[in-house]
Amino acid sequence: MKFSESEVKELNQKFENKSAEDVLIWAIDNFGSNVVLASSFQAQGVALIDLLMKVRPESRIVTIDTGRLPQETYDVMEKITEKYSADIEVLFPDKKDVENMVNEHGINLFYKSVENRRMCCGIRKTDPLNGFLKTVGAWITSIRQNQTDMRSNAKKFEVDYLHGRILKINPLVEWTKDEVWDYVKANDVPYNELHDMGYPSIGCAPCTRAIKPGEDSRAGRWWWENGTDKECGIHFEYENN
Repeated sequence: MKFSESEVKELNQKFENKSAEDVLIWAIDNFGSNVVLASSFQAQGVALIDLLMKVRPESRIVTIDTGRLPQETYDVMEKITEKYSADIEVLFPDKKDVENMVNEHGINLFYKSVENRRMCCGIRKTDPLNGFLKTVGAWITSIRQNQTDMRSNAKKFEVDYLHGRILKINPLVEWTKDEVWDYVKANDVPYNELHDMGYPSIGCAPCTRAIKPGEDSRAGRWWWENGTDKECGIHFEYENN
């Protein structure tokens, strides 16, 4: 199902003052099993899972196991699965693609250049999701406007040109960090323990560190890079840097 900019504009106008729950209800009512929530189980991600499970417990959730995730991420995945009896679909990178990349460029190739890092993100993370999203009509994400400059113009509904013009749904797009954490704590939602160790944003283990006082919340992602867009390629095409 393809969406036009005019159709998405109408949706955003209709839901301008609607809640995240209203957006999720509309998504499930209109797409059923043809919409999926993609999550990496960070704070906003688990908050959105809790909301979705309250709206429709049998809703689909998908995640990507890159093979390099922190143990704490696997731990919260397990807790979420148990709490909500959720049947989480786990995507994996192509085994041969990973083998060829590592054999040619090394196990920690991402430290050597921005190009290598983006290659690794592509093979381990972006490619598996890209293939999966070809099978659905819409997907739900937990991106928020105040996460990064690149996400500041995100809307509740978007035409996803990176994934065949399917509908991209961002129910938490207007939520602040404090609103996310207030919801997580008030609803006793399991969350990644790395958040309590100074990790506001969590990716693969070798590519993520805790941030220092005064640093941007994304400074811990690909922490050895300077001047890059700090994106993996799932939500945006790479800038020329």
